[in-house]
Amino acid sequence: MVAEWLSQLYGVMRAERLSPPVASRMAAYAAVALYAGLAEGDTALPPVRALLPGGPSLSSLEAERDNGRPPETPLDATLVAVAAERAVLDALLAEGLPTTRAAVARLADSLVAARRAVGVPSPQAEAALARGRAIGEAVAAWAATDGFAASRGRPWRPPAGAAMWVNDAPVSDYATHNLSAVSELVRPDNPANRLAADNTDDRGLILSRPKAAAGGTLPAANMAGATEPYWHTQRPFVLTAWDACPLPPPPAYGTAADAPLRAQARAVWETSRRRTPADDTVAYYWADNAGETGTPVGHWLAIVAQVIRDRDLSASAAARLALGTAVAQADAFIAAWGYKYTFNLLRPRTYIRRVLDPAWEPLIPTPPFPEYPAGHATQSAAAAAVLTAELGAMPFVDRTSVAIGHAPRRFPSFEAAAEEAGRSRVLAGVHFPAGNEAGRQLGRCVGEAVAARLQGGAP
Repeated sequence: MVAEWLSQLYGVMRAERLSPPVASRMAAYAAVALYAGLAEGDTALPPVRALLPGGPSLSSLEAERDNGRPPETPLDATLVAVAAERAVLDALLAEGLPTTRAAVARLADSLVAARRAVGVPSPQAEAALARGRAIGEAVAAWAATDGFAASRGRPWRPPAGAAMWVNDAPVSDYATHNLSAVSELVRPDNPANRLAADNTDDRGLILSRPKAAAGGTLPAANMAGATEPYWHTQRPFVLTAWDACPLPPPPAYGTAADAPLRAQARAVWETSRRRTPADDTVAYYWADNAGETGTPVGHWLAIVAQVIRDRDLSASAAARLALGTAVAQADAFIAAWGYKYTFNLLRPRTYIRRVLDPAWEPLIPTPPFPEYPAGHATQSAAAAAVLTAELGAMPFVDRTSVAIGHAPRRFPSFEAAAEEAGRSRVLAGVHFPAGNEAGRQLGRCVGEAVAARLQGGAP
């Protein structure tokens, strides 16, 4: 059941074209709801508030569970978790596509039907579903207080300066991210950019429904803009503050031969010149482009789902793993985005074309936010730290991207996968080596703090 929901979240992130930070927020609250629901039937699972400081207020529900339920009629924890997950996703996807919301409803209904089919009595099932809905609504109410709403539609003016980030991606990199569940390349000569009356049908209008340009709860990734400049104002899940894990400043900007950032840019440029087909495979495998895939967040949740199935983990172990990985990624994005928009460092494409090679292009599109630290490296290292703490340095096979043409990849450990994910961004030409290393440092700090919480210690 946990693995099914994690797989579903990948599809939600892809269809709704979420940016990685927004995807991480959704995943974390969904994981909290699943965990809280399963904790109803497993006293070995600590309550949510013991793991997440300032977590959702479930005290009245927990008191009712502990004091008001006849011991001979325990609630079915799976049904509680399913109802909690559906309730929180219904709240977070209030502005989602009809097809997205229908997919969530279908999965929930099928899981409920499966529990009834194995003999859960109707009165017990209804009580469990009611309890789950109450938990999901409590988690959704907690989510509404995290600062997300206050950052919607807030204007941001990029700072000026030679070292400052600018979004200079070419028009051929832009996609119509105001449309959902459809991938269309924006070129001046592309007739697909026009919605002609004789081309429309009900299905097309549903799938291609425009999303609000600003102020929505499910903003789509926008290659032409700046992604979530105020994300650090979100309430972290485990970290005491977005900058609780310190990070040194990036290499100093300069164009002289001995300038630190010039050495970084030259390393990226030389890497692109000697890149092999195997390097290309790595870069494309971990690209996880927003608007086209489930983002890096969905990729690591898919890895968790595969590990749950391959290791045949118990429901409790699966819930811990999902919660820890999702929360670590959410806090990793809050921390990384805080530093990104503090330093506002320009991307390799801007520097290299300005100083080294005016015709140079990266292998994949440059994301629409500042360079330092690397987001892939940060959230991958955070996820790997939690997975390693929970399961050890185990080998695994990642089959996340088979459906989009990538062969399965085998890794000796989660740390090895995280290292490759971070390195892929240097191979692709979208990050400096220093940004990758800083991201790995930051992600390990975040992941270790979350892992300590899961294992009963302070971060």
